[in-house]
Amino acid sequence: MKSFTIRPIAEGDRDWVRDLFAEHWGSSLVITRGTAHQADALPGFIAAEKGGGVRIGLLTYRIDGDECEIVSLNSLREGIGVGGALLGAATEEARRAGCLRALLITTNDNLPAVRFYQKRGWRLRAVYPGAIRESRRRKPAIPETGVDGIPIRDEIELELPLDGR
Repeated sequence: MKSFTIRPIAEGDRDWVRDLFAEHWGSSLVITRGTAHQADALPGFIAAEKGGGVRIGLLTYRIDGDECEIVSLNSLREGIGVGGALLGAATEEARRAGCLRALLITTNDNLPAVRFYQKRGWRLRAVYPGAIRESRRRKPAIPETGVDGIPIRDEIELELPLDGR
């Protein structure tokens, strides 16, 4: 039995969302495939503890035609299924919206994320060598190194077909 619930972001959550982005991402500006997203204004889902309602996870997304891009995913309680439950809610929403695929971008250093997504059926689709150089021009706060001191240079695109393919 899960100790948390998943619900859509409500207007009353927006200050918390902005604060989470500031703390974990440096700002609400997220750049993927050369596109800037004001992620704190996007639709999404929140994981909250049952009972007290303490927020323990956030996912934001955007739908464009038949694609749903997961723009951000934060699990504040590792190992209890928060990230997977948020992804499940987003992919179900994408299916309801008629999307044929979900996609997301992570960086080359984030091997734990690549592992996490692949274990849930996501597939590597593309690598964009040097893409972070351009992203840093728009968001200079992107660090030079990331997980385990790996230089952050490239974007990795993963996808999940939603049409049964």
